[in-house]
Amino acid sequence: MRGVHGLNGAVRAEVLTDRPEDRFVVGLVLYREGDDRPLTIAAAEAVADGPGWRLRFREVATREGADGLRGAYLETSVRPDEDLARGAYYWHEVIGCTVRGVDGAELGTVKDIYRVGETEVFAVTGGSVTDFDLPAVRAFIRIFAPRRGEIVVDAESLDLQPRKAPDPNRPKAPRRRPRSAIVPADGPEQLDMPAEP
Repeated sequence: MRGVHGLNGAVRAEVLTDRPEDRFVVGLVLYREGDDRPLTIAAAEAVADGPGWRLRFREVATREGADGLRGAYLETSVRPDEDLARGAYYWHEVIGCTVRGVDGAELGTVKDIYRVGETEVFAVTGGSVTDFDLPAVRAFIRIFAPRRGEIVVDAESLDLQPRKAPDPNRPKAPRRRPRSAIVPADGPEQLDMPAEP
């Protein structure tokens, strides 16, 4: 929630969903992140003078109550099989999936997702190749089945580099001693410095 609007408990919400008109429907129940107390939408409208939506909840009738929602993330219960079109997935279903090459080699795990324009990009780490970004496009992805935990890619077209094994002969950096912030009880020590001429 970005802030309050007016005196009757309305809030201005930043939209993090692709389908706000489906998520902000009168009567739909939302929850503050980490809290199971319901927030039932009493009114919802897109903000005409800027980004976001203006929401009012049945359970919040005052400006003070709305101010308590400032900075909170709102969640809803989702049913992927019912809420999404065939072939569509939520990001949380994709994060943690193993990415393999068409030859079966494990290339890493999806650790994060971000967008570049209209394309989603999966950040893949921890496999037999160096960390890489995987654009969610058919040119690279052969099998995309996050609910099975399976993403198969054409590794050759991604030009992935093998992860280098650590060189056992490479000298290690010397360990630094931590500086002590403890001052002796009788005060800091005086350093013998030559007097300036």
